[in-house]
Amino acid sequence: MKALVLSGGAGTRLRPITHTSAKQLVPVANKPILFYVLEAIAETGITDVGMIIGDTGPEIRAAVGDGSQFGLNVTYIPQSAPLGLAHAVLIARDFLGDDDFLMYLGDNFISGGITDLVEGFRKERPDAQLVLSRVPDPTAFGVAELDATGRVTGLEEKPRHPKSDLALVGVYLFTPAVHEAVRAIRPSARGELEITDAVQWMVEDGQDIRSGELSGYWRDTGSVVDMLEVNRMLLESQERCIEGSVDGASEIVGRVRIGPGAMVRTSRIVGPAVIGAGTVVTDSHIGPSTSIAEDCRIHDSELASSIVLRGSSFESVRRVEGSLVGRNAQVALAPQGPVAHRLVIGDHARVHIQS
Repeated sequence: MKALVLSGGAGTRLRPITHTSAKQLVPVANKPILFYVLEAIAETGITDVGMIIGDTGPEIRAAVGDGSQFGLNVTYIPQSAPLGLAHAVLIARDFLGDDDFLMYLGDNFISGGITDLVEGFRKERPDAQLVLSRVPDPTAFGVAELDATGRVTGLEEKPRHPKSDLALVGVYLFTPAVHEAVRAIRPSARGELEITDAVQWMVEDGQDIRSGELSGYWRDTGSVVDMLEVNRMLLESQERCIEGSVDGASEIVGRVRIGPGAMVRTSRIVGPAVIGAGTVVTDSHIGPSTSIAEDCRIHDSELASSIVLRGSSFESVRRVEGSLVGRNAQVALAPQGPVAHRLVIGDHARVHIQS
């Protein structure tokens, strides 16, 4: 059995961060979301992984390499444009051959892994198996309709009037039967080959399409709100670990990880939180659910419920929360003077000002 990981896409909901970084490599709890995906695949015993890449392919290649750091053998498959999940299956045909495969969206996070789901598929081997999760607003997802035995009888993509609250999670299990389906369908109204259309074709062809419902936590990390929520959840499950230096004037409360070479001086850090290797925190307060990456500088500032990426700095800034800050960003208190805001804002930025 093989795996197909989708790591293309523009990540428009995470702009401007994704103007310069692949959305799958934005870190939560100081580790790229894609790494959690690859670790989950490795836990199933699958070793051969095809990685669909787009414009951010060089960055994905640099981070993942040949996959050996995860115990995997990764083959990269370029996609000229994000033309749909079924298109990814179509262009991966040579890599997949006649093997069964797991398809996993590289920006989805699932707690507890997927090993049980994969083992169940290997044992029963239906033509396809969809992984589902109950959601409060099914209109935002692909939705499955099931019969009494749990077999899939129909699919709808973001329906106005959903027939169930079972959303398609970004994990699919297929036998080679899916290849005929992806060749048979046509592009949707948005110009993409939809995997839901391919599975619906299989349903109408009388094939055995089953479902498996997730019992654990799942998030599509395509938005800042979802990134922060996954970050919070992961930090709550971590253990306290102090590898850096903390002076006697500082206070560390709860589950806090401080990386090697990091320094905390005259500051208070309240967990769950993580301070990356080489980061220096002085005269500051770091609140819960905060991840600060490597080589950052935080001075005379207060942060909470935020993600700060590598190499960024905060200087004399009061109460930043619910924020995602990109790499090598500088946030500082404006000079004293007439009340005014000076801004240099890139495309698709979001700024909230209280005057």
